[in-house]
Amino acid sequence: MSQVLDTALPAPAHPDAPPDDPAALAARYGLTVSGARPSLPAYVRQLWARRHFITAFATARLTAQYSQAKLGQVWQVATPLLNAAVYYLVFGKLMGTSRGVPDYVPFLVTGVFVWTFTQSSIMAGTRAISGSLGLVRALHFPRAALPVSYALQQLQQLLFSMAALVVILLCFGVPVAASWLLAVPALALQFVFNAGVAMIMARMGAKTPDIAQLMPFVLRTWMYVSGVMWSIDRVLSGHQDLPQVLLLALECNPAAIYIDLMRFALIDSFQAGQLPHHVWALAIGWALLAGVGGFIYFWKAEETYGRG
Repeated sequence: MSQVLDTALPAPAHPDAPPDDPAALAARYGLTVSGARPSLPAYVRQLWARRHFITAFATARLTAQYSQAKLGQVWQVATPLLNAAVYYLVFGKLMGTSRGVPDYVPFLVTGVFVWTFTQSSIMAGTRAISGSLGLVRALHFPRAALPVSYALQQLQQLLFSMAALVVILLCFGVPVAASWLLAVPALALQFVFNAGVAMIMARMGAKTPDIAQLMPFVLRTWMYVSGVMWSIDRVLSGHQDLPQVLLLALECNPAAIYIDLMRFALIDSFQAGQLPHHVWALAIGWALLAGVGGFIYFWKAEETYGRG
């Protein structure tokens, strides 16, 4: 003898909806879409709650970066120094960009170190999602933690390099001055800018991974117009016949602004007159535009990362 247990499903939330309508059943039982994008304030709170993960992840990546090399972490300082040596030989000596630039070696090394911070942050951000799909698909966390942690990793690497930069400054007769403290807000603003651009590139790279192959050419072009190896002030003063739009673009170039702020902070021969007008306002404006704009741009595609 069989016994049939007749249990009816609850009525759908809407009287006109069919009994098996997914949306009606989800609404009735309080179900939500997995991985749905939270509101912007909630997203900020989630990201802040994982600040320790972001810091630990950045530190772990920095430690592992040269773990297979015999010199280990020495390469964190040696790599930008070798780049500076090559630029000094090619641009400073062969092309003569060192003429008329006081303290050219500190000028050049500061530019190389600060530019490397921006370049590496953007390149790492471009691959932040596409290169971490296993982590993105396995764990639930605000995806902005990845490009931010990559930018933080590059900041930590820059701080290692700054120790070598201080030695170079002292060896070339640049005295310690109170203006060195200005390096702290300059680096903080540059970090916000770098993290914002990294988030923009992370979203673009997640959708189109081929962008990572194009970025080295874009960044190399950006480096050449950012005054890393030459003085923008000398070019602007000696080429007033150039189109005004081009002069304005060179003067307001965000990479050049952060480089010149660091030079002004650390090198006593780099005077305030060599800085663009309203330089701190420009530095803050670029940081806010890239940081806030990049964060919102990245957040809008939060539910798409790791899918497809």
